[in-house]
Amino acid sequence: MPPLSPRRAGFSVPAETMPHQACWLAFPSHGDLWGEALAATQREFISLVRAIAVTEPVELLVPNDAIAQMAATAFAGLPVRLHHIPFGDIWMRDIAPLFAQHRSEPRVAALTFAWNGWGHKYLLDHDDLVSERVTNFLQEDQGFEAFRFPWVLEGGAVEVDGQGTCLTTRQCLLNPNRNPTMDEAAIATGLMEALGMEKILWLDEGLANDHTDGHIDTIARFVAPHRVACMTPTRSDDPNFRVLGEIQRQLETMTDASGTPLKVVPVPSPGTVLDSDGQIMPASYLNFYIANGRVIVPLYGSDQDEHALRAIAPCFPDRQVIGLMAKHILQGGGAFHCITCHQPAVG
Repeated sequence: MPPLSPRRAGFSVPAETMPHQACWLAFPSHGDLWGEALAATQREFISLVRAIAVTEPVELLVPNDAIAQMAATAFAGLPVRLHHIPFGDIWMRDIAPLFAQHRSEPRVAALTFAWNGWGHKYLLDHDDLVSERVTNFLQEDQGFEAFRFPWVLEGGAVEVDGQGTCLTTRQCLLNPNRNPTMDEAAIATGLMEALGMEKILWLDEGLANDHTDGHIDTIARFVAPHRVACMTPTRSDDPNFRVLGEIQRQLETMTDASGTPLKVVPVPSPGTVLDSDGQIMPASYLNFYIANGRVIVPLYGSDQDEHALRAIAPCFPDRQVIGLMAKHILQGGGAFHCITCHQPAVG
């Protein structure tokens, strides 16, 4: 008899708004990847970790003793625990496990998927082992259960409402560089069984120059049951003008697992945000991290930064919404949601 899937075993991935036990991150460390931006990236990262750690504990990966000492100094007095687990880069949303809660018992499981470097684009040493190593630690430390899957899935590719609905994109999950032997029906079935979902909602494509091939966490986020935020361009020269319009139109036609039409919450797009070489970056205000008491929104020095904060704040009346600069982190390909991985509280 085949092993039970998480769904059939009573597990499902909760909404990010549900209570967290901790947040997993990895300290930016590799000069060969970040170059001259490393120090500035570390400053942005330290600000983010400090903002998270006042609301929930942080589990932080460090690759060596020198970085461990830097982290210990930066986070002195905060609930930050260091783990000497090697990693390729800091994108913990994708290289760490996903987590599921049991629907009726105080149990949490780690979900580990195959890893292929975002479609073989960035195969960095150790990234393929981070999920397994974190899972092994949690099994020994907290008695977590574990489910392992042979197909590719990155955490940033899926967004759930905690009530059986999952949003994703065809550009990413149906890309032949991920799971070429699985069609849309097979991927949908895999998502429902692995994540404990009842309905999969498909958007078509993501932002321009997105290294991840259209991860959902930069284009659409559940902010409450039946409510999803997406970005709206404020200028016709926005590099994502067409795509953002199509995303909003698609979301406005969708219903969630309960059959309720989605309420779409518009957030302004940051518009054109360029890297140090003058290339368009996939900047998104939706790449925020929802912590226990805060929502931390990435800012880029755009004239839309404050407008975005004002649009997002009413979505989270029980949390403090703050903005922190993330432009140097973004030069690596993502922002705050991409580098965080929330571990749900047991029960």
